[in-house]
Amino acid sequence: MKTLKAFEADFPNENACKALLAECRWPDGPACPRCGNTRVIALKARPFHWVCKSGKITTDTEGKPVTCAKDGGYRFSVITKTIFQDTKIPLDIWFRVAYLMLTSKKGISALQIHRTVFGEDSGSDYRTSWFMCHRLRCAMRGGIDQLEGEVEVDETYIGGKNRNKHWNKKTGWRVGGPASGKIGVIGAISRKGSVIAKAVDEMGFTTMEDFVAEAVSTKAKMVATDEHAGYRHLGAHGFFHKTVIHSKHQYVTGTVHTQTIESFWSLLKRGIMGSFHHVTREYLPLYVNEFAFRFNGRNDPALFRKLLQTV
Repeated sequence: MKTLKAFEADFPNENACKALLAECRWPDGPACPRCGNTRVIALKARPFHWVCKSGKITTDTEGKPVTCAKDGGYRFSVITKTIFQDTKIPLDIWFRVAYLMLTSKKGISALQIHRTVFGEDSGSDYRTSWFMCHRLRCAMRGGIDQLEGEVEVDETYIGGKNRNKHWNKKTGWRVGGPASGKIGVIGAISRKGSVIAKAVDEMGFTTMEDFVAEAVSTKAKMVATDEHAGYRHLGAHGFFHKTVIHSKHQYVTGTVHTQTIESFWSLLKRGIMGSFHHVTREYLPLYVNEFAFRFNGRNDPALFRKLLQTV
């Protein structure tokens, strides 16, 4: 991606940001976000605003039938039905926050965003930055096809060690795993390719098998895992499954290993520990989204545009 100075030069004002957002949302021209009609009328008095007068019947959020032709037409703007809808923050500020998140390899905290973008004396609330970061993390979702080639699958747990917790928060004597109150995350990565990761409530056999079936193509050349029993039936589901036995200090057997996915876990955990310090169970899926999205676009100069296509 460009340097921050070059990035800010490309988006000096609100209209420049709206122009790029419109281009990313509608490459073939604006379309009504309610009914999809492309024959919309631009409002000359209000740039990046349009009116749709299509008679097509659609449903609203409550499931009730609506039509854009009613009451003089349905008015919408470039930010309608995006994460920016109803925002009072200028788009150039949103863009700057997104740029900082995408270029920070191990993430950047909302507090640091607040200091860098707004300033401690701006009078704005830290919660504004926190809200903006989570909105952007919601947009950093999915969009990855099933993995092929040599794929590694592994699971990890996010959270503090049980022995380091306050006495009234300890959950038992076990150090790792769900018994310690940690949150499970399962992931699959194609070597020299993309990663798909997901926070889960429990690490059961069904959960693990369903994740692999969803994330990995049966055309994959190989699926490498550790000896966890949750992967034992992958061969029966059409995968060419190979295993390394970590409990016997076996980490690499020829081309069979899980070092690539473990390097991603290291990046995720270092980011949470160093930048965010504490992540709750409720919001962990959003942080996993962020790290996976940034990792998958690590060599993509158009990563910022891809983010705008998902907002």
